[in-house]
Amino acid sequence: MARTAVVIGAGIGGLSAAIGLRRAGWDVTVLERVAGFRAVGAGLVLQANGMRCLDVLGLGAPVRAQGRPDMSGGTRRSDGRWLTRVAAGDLERVLGTSAIGVHRAALHEILLGVLPEGTVVTGAQVTTITEDGEVGYDGPTGAVRTTADLVVGADGIHSTVRRLMWPDVAPPVHIGVRAWRGVTQVWDGDLVAAITWDRGAEFGIVPMVDGRVYWFAAVNAVPGGPVGNEKATVQARFGTWHDPIPALVAATDTMLPDDLACLDEPLPTYVRGRVALLGDAAHAMTPNLGQGANQALEDAIVLAAVADRSDGLATYDAHRRPRSQQVAKASRAIGRFGQQLENPIAVAARNTVMRLTPPRLALRSMARYADWHPPTRT
Repeated sequence: MARTAVVIGAGIGGLSAAIGLRRAGWDVTVLERVAGFRAVGAGLVLQANGMRCLDVLGLGAPVRAQGRPDMSGGTRRSDGRWLTRVAAGDLERVLGTSAIGVHRAALHEILLGVLPEGTVVTGAQVTTITEDGEVGYDGPTGAVRTTADLVVGADGIHSTVRRLMWPDVAPPVHIGVRAWRGVTQVWDGDLVAAITWDRGAEFGIVPMVDGRVYWFAAVNAVPGGPVGNEKATVQARFGTWHDPIPALVAATDTMLPDDLACLDEPLPTYVRGRVALLGDAAHAMTPNLGQGANQALEDAIVLAAVADRSDGLATYDAHRRPRSQQVAKASRAIGRFGQQLENPIAVAARNTVMRLTPPRLALRSMARYADWHPPTRT
């Protein structure tokens, strides 16, 4: 008889875990609190580690067809001067596979389409969980209680599973950064993928395969500030930056604002009894390394590879907690060094260091967190 798993949360990490567990022979149910799915979100970058995980799930090819491989790029100042440059294909030569810019909704649709009908239960609000694998939730037909051999908490930064099973851990904290994410209409102008830094501000550009452009912007700001015309706010802050930043903002109809937060205090364990956390529920991190979705994919692949072992969850925790927390710590540090830095003397010193760093060393530094390979099932 197949072992049973309940995955709570139908985001990228949760769906990937469900697919991986099903491929390993598990009977899986996914509980998602929203009543239905729609094309939400903006873009993301699947780095080499994330693409290797999707290859393990048999989904590398369809995702690559929906994404656009990395272009030449690097880091710039707001006046357009380059601080570091990376030629097209350099990351692929170092890591063996390219990074892919893809719309989050397209990736979610691919993952969702792999699971048989009925696997994902929408409109399911989890109310209780125990270490023995008992899960209670309010679903479309009323209150439901079930028991599983494995419960996976993949329900995001404000995780219900973490709150119920890890009540003593510190909640997410705001980092003092306001961010916006947008996707342009089809773009036919010149474009170079890049991250641009200024004092206390950042703008990133990621081309997508369908001709649109995913961009993100961030500024230092007190959380909970006034909400107004988001497009006008972004245009006022970035309207004098180098081309094509002002035009990209102008070509965007909808943008998603967010006061960034993370789990600044690392969890002592990702596992309690039959319950395991993954993705943002376990290690919500800042976006500065672009590793959030990629780390969730790593979690899902490792969990599926070891879950049926007698020491599976302990092995999962031992493998995933040190690495994901190291990546989260590094991402936080990069944010302080890059976008959040405001002192003009410190900014000038940072820029000088970046300009003088040999390209090969800079590339290796950029690639180190993506240089990860999935485990082999035994």
